[in-house]
Amino acid sequence: MVVVDAGKFASGNGRVEHRCARIGIMHPLIGTQELASLLASAEPPVVLDVRWRLTGPPGIESYADSHLPGAVFLSIDDDLAGPPGDGGRHPLPGPAALERTLRAAGVRGDSLVVAYDDADGSTAARAWWLLRWAGHRNVAVLDGGFAAWTEEGRPVTAEVPDPKPGDIEVTPGGMPVLDTDAAAALAQEAVLLDARAPARYAGETEPVDPRAGHIPGAVNAPFAAHLGENGRWLPADRLAERFAALGVSGDRPAGAYCGSGVTAASVVLALAAAGRAEPVALYPGSWSQWSADPDRPAATGADPG
Repeated sequence: MVVVDAGKFASGNGRVEHRCARIGIMHPLIGTQELASLLASAEPPVVLDVRWRLTGPPGIESYADSHLPGAVFLSIDDDLAGPPGDGGRHPLPGPAALERTLRAAGVRGDSLVVAYDDADGSTAARAWWLLRWAGHRNVAVLDGGFAAWTEEGRPVTAEVPDPKPGDIEVTPGGMPVLDTDAAAALAQEAVLLDARAPARYAGETEPVDPRAGHIPGAVNAPFAAHLGENGRWLPADRLAERFAALGVSGDRPAGAYCGSGVTAASVVLALAAAGRAEPVALYPGSWSQWSADPDRPAATGADPG
């Protein structure tokens, strides 16, 4: 696993990050009108439906009822994560397994990929992050997701597509990641953002993981706060203001975690949408890995601790 250590927390894979900076990265969000136009073009994007809820019902049921035309369903649990275990509830999938999944979904090396969910974009952000981690730069999240698409009366279908197999080659290292020790150090010496809801961060409730609380020193940055009242992501200036208030500004090293490494990807995406040039690091094991180790301390309350 790559450990971020810029200055002290500079990524261990600076070569890949330098390459990404050189070739440029597309904006992480795409609007409904732009996606509709692209779907009607001669070379439509690959669309991934990644609807998921922590406590159910399964996203595949919603997909079977209706989805965007041509969209392929990918499961957060089975397709976009490895088997649960020492690495947490949603560890990163193995590169070979992820490559098979993406090729079966029709992703080519030159594909534009658009992911969507039906909530707040946080699970679609997991797909965005994984593709970026895999070295694929042409990927975006549908702003407003399935709700925005249907509210505008745009077409949906129950037809399951049979995409032509893709040829994407997964090359891990396109995004920086943290292991447990690096996450602990980052929380004390820079900024580690906890993307969970305030009640889980404070240790008032814990629905799935072994212990309640948060990593000592981590700052609460709930993923739900990335959206405005209309269900779209906040504009760049408001996102930048929000993160500056949380201590993330300029090139200050930062990382993010959540319950199991899924919704924290939305923090990484939000910072990219806010204009941050260097991606913040993700702790894939997140609280599910941290809390399973009895030797790791847990802080409670609204303060970082």
